[in-house]
Amino acid sequence: MPIAYCVLELYLPYSQSLKEKRMVLRKTQDRLRARSNFSIAEVEYQDLWQRAKLAAVTVGADHATLERVTQQFVREAENILEDQLVDCQVSYIDT
Repeated sequence: MPIAYCVLELYLPYSQSLKEKRMVLRKTQDRLRARSNFSIAEVEYQDLWQRAKLAAVTVGADHATLERVTQQFVREAENILEDQLVDCQVSYIDT
Protein backbone atom coordinates (compact mmCIF):
# COMPACT_ATOMS: atom_id res chain seq x y z
CA MET A 1 0.00 0.00 0.00
CA PRO A 2 1.69 3.26 -1.13
CA ILE A 3 1.65 6.40 0.98
CA ALA A 4 1.99 9.98 -0.30
CA TYR A 5 3.58 12.59 1.94
CA CYS A 6 3.43 16.24 0.86
CA VAL A 7 5.13 19.15 2.64
CA LEU A 8 3.93 22.69 1.93
CA GLU A 9 6.07 25.61 3.07
CA LEU A 10 4.20 28.90 3.37
CA TYR A 11 5.10 32.56 3.76
CA LEU A 12 2.27 34.69 5.14
CA PRO A 13 3.47 38.30 4.69
CA TYR A 14 0.27 39.96 5.93
CA SER A 15 -0.06 38.00 9.14
CA GLN A 16 0.49 40.28 12.14
CA SER A 17 -0.13 37.77 14.93
CA LEU A 18 -0.30 34.06 15.66
CA LYS A 19 -4.08 34.39 15.81
CA GLU A 20 -4.20 35.74 12.24
CA LYS A 21 -1.80 33.06 11.06
CA ARG A 22 -3.87 30.26 12.59
CA MET A 23 -7.04 31.69 11.06
CA VAL A 24 -5.44 31.60 7.59
CA LEU A 25 -4.08 28.09 8.14
CA ARG A 26 -7.40 26.77 9.44
CA LYS A 27 -9.21 28.15 6.40
CA THR A 28 -6.59 26.70 4.04
CA GLN A 29 -6.66 23.29 5.72
CA ASP A 30 -10.47 23.17 5.65
CA ARG A 31 -10.57 24.03 1.94
CA LEU A 32 -7.92 21.42 1.08
CA ARG A 33 -9.59 18.72 3.17
CA ALA A 34 -12.95 19.43 1.52
CA ARG A 35 -11.44 18.84 -1.92
CA SER A 36 -9.18 15.88 -1.17
CA ASN A 37 -8.73 12.89 1.08
CA PHE A 38 -5.56 14.10 2.80
CA SER A 39 -4.85 14.47 6.51
CA ILE A 40 -3.20 17.86 7.08
CA ALA A 41 -1.32 19.26 10.07
CA GLU A 42 0.98 22.17 10.85
CA VAL A 43 4.37 20.61 11.60
CA GLU A 44 6.85 23.50 11.99
CA TYR A 45 7.13 27.20 12.76
CA GLN A 46 4.16 27.17 15.15
CA ASP A 47 5.58 30.15 17.04
CA LEU A 48 6.37 32.34 13.99
CA TRP A 49 3.78 34.76 12.59
CA GLN A 50 4.65 34.71 8.92
CA ARG A 51 5.96 31.19 8.27
CA ALA A 52 4.23 27.84 8.30
CA LYS A 53 4.92 24.31 7.22
CA LEU A 54 2.02 21.94 6.58
CA ALA A 55 2.30 18.20 6.09
CA ALA A 56 -0.36 16.27 4.19
CA VAL A 57 -0.62 12.49 4.00
CA THR A 58 -2.84 10.01 2.18
CA VAL A 59 -2.79 6.35 1.21
CA GLY A 60 -3.90 4.65 -2.00
CA ALA A 61 -4.55 1.26 -3.50
CA ASP A 62 -1.88 1.62 -6.19
CA HIS A 63 0.93 4.00 -7.05
CA ALA A 64 -0.63 5.40 -10.27
CA THR A 65 -3.86 6.41 -8.56
CA LEU A 66 -1.96 7.88 -5.64
CA GLU A 67 0.21 9.98 -7.97
CA ARG A 68 -2.86 11.34 -9.76
CA VAL A 69 -4.59 12.23 -6.48
CA THR A 70 -1.42 13.86 -5.14
CA GLN A 71 -0.97 15.96 -8.30
CA GLN A 72 -4.56 17.18 -7.93
CA PHE A 73 -3.87 18.05 -4.28
CA VAL A 74 -0.74 20.04 -5.21
CA ARG A 75 -2.59 21.93 -7.97
CA GLU A 76 -5.41 22.73 -5.54
CA ALA A 77 -2.90 23.95 -2.93
CA GLU A 78 -1.24 26.17 -5.55
CA ASN A 79 -4.64 27.62 -6.52
CA ILE A 80 -5.69 28.28 -2.93
CA LEU A 81 -2.37 29.60 -1.61
CA GLU A 82 -1.11 31.32 -4.79
CA ASP A 83 1.98 33.39 -3.91
CA GLN A 84 1.96 32.30 -0.25
CA LEU A 85 3.22 28.84 -1.27
CA VAL A 86 7.01 28.96 -1.17
CA ASP A 87 7.86 25.27 -1.61
CA CYS A 88 6.10 21.96 -2.13
CA GLN A 89 7.79 18.58 -1.79
CA VAL A 90 6.11 15.23 -2.44
CA SER A 91 7.45 11.84 -1.34
CA TYR A 92 6.07 8.35 -1.86
CA ILE A 93 6.57 5.44 0.49
CA ASP A 94 5.80 1.85 -0.49
CA THR A 95 4.94 -0.47 2.38
